Amino acid sequence: MAQHKSSKKRIKQDAVKRIRNRYYKKSARTAILKLRESEDVAAAKEMLPKVISMIDKLAKKNTWHKNKASNLKSKLTKHVNAMA
Repeated sequence: MAQHKSSKKRIKQDAVKRIRNRYYKKSARTAILKLRESEDVAAAKEMLPKVISMIDKLAKKNTWHKNKASNLKSKLTKHVNAMA
């Protein structure tokens, strides 16, 4: 158990960040899944910028690695372009 005041504060901060990161990651995964399962081309093209924005935010905060984000964006863009 943490003894120092700063250690206790760090534990609290980490717990909050963990919950927040989990929420944003899950939201992004769900949005990616919906985009991949989408049959409508217009809806997919409309969703793509929003999903890419979510991915970029996760990469910016180091929740996801920048290469993972780049690969996801590339694959999703290819998928949407192939639908058209």
